[in-house]
Amino acid sequence: MTRSIMMLLLLTGGCGLLSPTTTPQTSQFSLDGARAEPGQGMRVPAALPQTAPTLLVNPPHAAAGFDSQRMVYVREAHKREYFAHSEWVDTPARMLAPLIVAEVENSGAFRAVMLTPSAASGNLRLDTELIRLQHEFQSRPSRVRLTLRAYIVDNATRRVLAWREFDETVDAAGENPYGGVVAANRAAQALLQQLARFAAEAAKGWQPPAAETAKRAEGSLPGK
Repeated sequence: MTRSIMMLLLLTGGCGLLSPTTTPQTSQFSLDGARAEPGQGMRVPAALPQTAPTLLVNPPHAAAGFDSQRMVYVREAHKREYFAHSEWVDTPARMLAPLIVAEVENSGAFRAVMLTPSAASGNLRLDTELIRLQHEFQSRPSRVRLTLRAYIVDNATRRVLAWREFDETVDAAGENPYGGVVAANRAAQALLQQLARFAAEAAKGWQPPAAETAKRAEGSLPGK
């Protein structure tokens, strides 16, 4: 009888070892709520000035540690951790690229705004660097911090015309990854509106080369 019980326990244990283990499904989230609808944000002027430039937007470069789809959270200073079963659908930098183009285009300060690589040429270039996008649990409520550094470059002279660092912090909607995603989208929306105003101010201060101004006056360049 004892031998039969031992055999039964061995068989039960063996079946447990052979049964497949269930792996928690990974949830994927996006930065997509930052795209402004037409008419929101900055007011588009009725007519652009003759000297309004075109703008090329380089995809953002991400700082080390923020160049993957993994979602970063922070509980202690100088220590980054990653959610185990939650991630972005793409890297934050790549998700931000089309949102930057849409928001800056919505400012109405440029004749055209194009994401590189592009066959078209531009008068100015916008370079950005994603410094951080992280969910911080060092306070309650927790918060999401998004930091982006931006440069406006004159393509003809390769001179940096203006630069600024933008930093947005938004309280999380919940103490979980989804609460951080909601806050990240709100932070992105606020930051991109500031970025668009920054780019628009740089456009106002830009002056085209004398030869280009003369060609536009003669009507040989588009946009007269």
